[in-house]
Amino acid sequence: MASTDTRPRRALIVIDVQNEYFTPSGLAITHPPAAQSLGHITRAVQAAQAAAVPVVVVQHELPVGAPIFASGSEGWKLHPDIAAFTPDLLVQKTLPSVFARTPLADWLQERQIDTLSIVGFMTHNCNASTVFEGFHRGYTVEVLSDATGALAYSNDAGSASAEEIHRVFSVVFHSNFAAVATTDAWITAVQNSATLPRGNILESNRRAAA
Repeated sequence: MASTDTRPRRALIVIDVQNEYFTPSGLAITHPPAAQSLGHITRAVQAAQAAAVPVVVVQHELPVGAPIFASGSEGWKLHPDIAAFTPDLLVQKTLPSVFARTPLADWLQERQIDTLSIVGFMTHNCNASTVFEGFHRGYTVEVLSDATGALAYSNDAGSASAEEIHRVFSVVFHSNFAAVATTDAWITAVQNSATLPRGNILESNRRAAA
């Protein structure tokens, strides 16, 4: 007989909370400020562990000598506040999505996880890749908007501030791919074994038109 239990089976995915994102000479996260988002990330980890929600810590790694995230470098290391936790799984990755060339998918399936709660960096790169792939793999995806963050870009395609990038990606996530919520709202949902509401494309467009 199929289970009638509709409570989310969550895993908290802590993406790339590494020193690189807290170093002015590196890729310093500016919106929300890295120190602010870090506080929410640690709160989310504490709440997850208190509720027996598995915690997966992900660490990006590039070859020795790379300008960022070089294996063994100071920037590659996990931020001390995250390194202080003992995760249920530590994943090393070399591509943006946490699923790419990692054991994560099998690990989640073995534990019958159906909901991925995303925190960490960056909103528009590794987080976005993970959100989209998780959605396409059939997971319910959640993004903690104040426990993630972005930085500004300027290239041949144009320019965008960190605030613009973070806001636009959050709006797009919530229109179809993920429920976007604050850390406080997520913690309440975890404590109540509740789902978080997600928008949809039609409603998002009609609200904008109105």
